[in-house]
Amino acid sequence: MRLTERPAWRALAALAAQPLPHLRELVHEPGRGDYARLSAAGIELDFTRQRINRAVHDALLALAQDAGIEAQRDAMLAGEPVNATEGRAVLHVALRGGADAHPPWGSQLAVEIDAELARACDFADAVREGRVRGFGGAPIRHVVSLGIGGSDLGPRMACEALAAHASDAVRLHFVSNPDPAQLYAVLRQADPATTLFFVSSKTFTTHDTLINAASARQWLLDHGCPAQQVPAQFAAITANAARAVAEGYLPQQVFRFWDWVGGRYSLWSAIGLPVMIAAGPHQFRALLDGAHAMDTHFRNAPLARNLPVAMALCGIWNRNFLGAPTQLVAPYAAPLAKLPAYLQQQDMESCGKRVDASGRVVDHATGAIVWGGLGLDGQHAYFQLLHQGTHLVPADLIGTRRCEVPLPQARTHHQLVLANLLAQASALSCGRTQDETLIALSAAGLPPREAARLAPHRTFPGNVPVSLLWLDTLDAASLGALIALYEHKVFVQAAIWGIHAYDQWGVELGKAIASDMQACLARCEVPKEMDPVAAATLASLVG
Repeated sequence: MRLTERPAWRALAALAAQPLPHLRELVHEPGRGDYARLSAAGIELDFTRQRINRAVHDALLALAQDAGIEAQRDAMLAGEPVNATEGRAVLHVALRGGADAHPPWGSQLAVEIDAELARACDFADAVREGRVRGFGGAPIRHVVSLGIGGSDLGPRMACEALAAHASDAVRLHFVSNPDPAQLYAVLRQADPATTLFFVSSKTFTTHDTLINAASARQWLLDHGCPAQQVPAQFAAITANAARAVAEGYLPQQVFRFWDWVGGRYSLWSAIGLPVMIAAGPHQFRALLDGAHAMDTHFRNAPLARNLPVAMALCGIWNRNFLGAPTQLVAPYAAPLAKLPAYLQQQDMESCGKRVDASGRVVDHATGAIVWGGLGLDGQHAYFQLLHQGTHLVPADLIGTRRCEVPLPQARTHHQLVLANLLAQASALSCGRTQDETLIALSAAGLPPREAARLAPHRTFPGNVPVSLLWLDTLDAASLGALIALYEHKVFVQAAIWGIHAYDQWGVELGKAIASDMQACLARCEVPKEMDPVAAATLASLVG
């Protein structure tokens, strides 16, 4: 039976066919906070401003039950090959397993994970303490992380989010793009004699990354590094350690993760080495602990009190029953500036699927377009469309209750940020009616005719679904919990939609075609069998 034919889905469709009261009325629903405010692992989810009432909430929970969310979750945690198209387990949760006495993935794997984490932490300490030296004998002062996708977005985001803990001794740089301008801009800031390169690639065949590594190697040679000392200024982070060693990387500087770790879930592995160096191994372990706390909540909390389940169900309602094609993520905490881009990959690569697990084309919408940026910056840019445009854009607004920045006026700054978050939550959800606008314009002294003329332009329909996510404070543990919350939200949505969340064949197709195109550019030829449009474009580049 298709998802859309299931009684639980049809019950939701029937509820959606009877429009709910406007959010300015829904927020007064008795007992709303009892089911629409949840807390776990230092995070509070407040979805009282979602276009959901108790009946819809109960029907969404019935849908989750019908989808067998708990059984699917337990299968993932037990190491079953839930990534069915690649025949792999999905065990990134094991990377932050903590001190579980009897982890569902087995104690032997836990020992291997702990050993590799200890190796990475020891190396990070050695770099931070100046015990890793460049070819001239001076301590490493620059670390350049070469990686793309999951090998870049997670570490880059976490390093910026935890910048308050950054080491003064070592400066981190990130290069994701093979465009030479990006690598050149970083190398101009670095000293060859004190620069260490991380080459992060799961397969160690990612051409985008390896071409940057080759150029970095040549840069060292061109600036006086003896050939035999070049390997000492590189470290590899990969699930294909044998290939890295075969290509000349020092075994003691090859850090391993496993093929059951998806790229977009690899931050928790040795891919997080840049975070260990920037913020320190103890902060990285706190990041893992925070994620583990959310994992424990996800595993044990009943569906009705489960934060990831609640977020996923709000997403299902907005996407499939309210017809919203996008999801905004807007942090009101400047260190989280790169979180939306990180979540964009996590969600869109996971849920951007058009066939279900059996290979049938789905007859319902799947993944939303996830986008966003810092909330206050967005208010002066794209929030206008949210308030008065013609698209419904649900929003996650993320804030911190406390700010620990050591600035004399930090409390005043933080209050201003919080005031804006609260104002946007209210304006988006409740809006302002034309009658209210007329009253406001008249109170401002406008003549009745002018007030009537301007009122349509200054009326705000509201009724935009908004969730608030509150962190007690932004630290490594709360960041880990926040990321894990979104990871599990993605899992639940994909499980309900019946799609595979852990492959990304669209990415692989692009890689294969790019390889063919690069060969054509190198040979300066246009294949006869190429379609005429592609052939014309290629000819304009090789002619």
